[in-house]
Amino acid sequence: MAGTSQHGKAFIRPKAKAHLLIVEARFHDDLADALLDGATSALDEAGATYDVVTVPGSLEIPAVITFALDGATEGGTHYDGFVALGTVVRGDTYHFDIVANESSRALMDLSVQDSVCIGNGILTTENDAQAWTRAKRSEGDKGG
Repeated sequence: MAGTSQHGKAFIRPKAKAHLLIVEARFHDDLADALLDGATSALDEAGATYDVVTVPGSLEIPAVITFALDGATEGGTHYDGFVALGTVVRGDTYHFDIVANESSRALMDLSVQDSVCIGNGILTTENDAQAWTRAKRSEGDKGG
């Protein structure tokens, strides 16, 4: 079902009764709460159901989605799509680039190679203020 985002661009809503897996990284707990609130509100509004799995950081998200896909083929829960939530804030080391680039690349690879619908809600920001602007629903939920 198509709809319109807050930016006036068309987007695709999950089908009614879709069942999704949200994989959230809790490295930044307060930001993770805000991202999860935005995602679950949108899914509730669309009439979708969801499960939530928590991981330590954004690099672990693609692996969990892979495990869920593998589990579905072995009689586990089938998900119609996935939502990846996390925040990667630039620090003083090269680690930011690795986490930001590799988590995004792995999600894109899964999406394209396995024809899987993945909403990438992993924020990559220069500082906490940018992250909060993108995570808070009251700020327009720019991140999702």
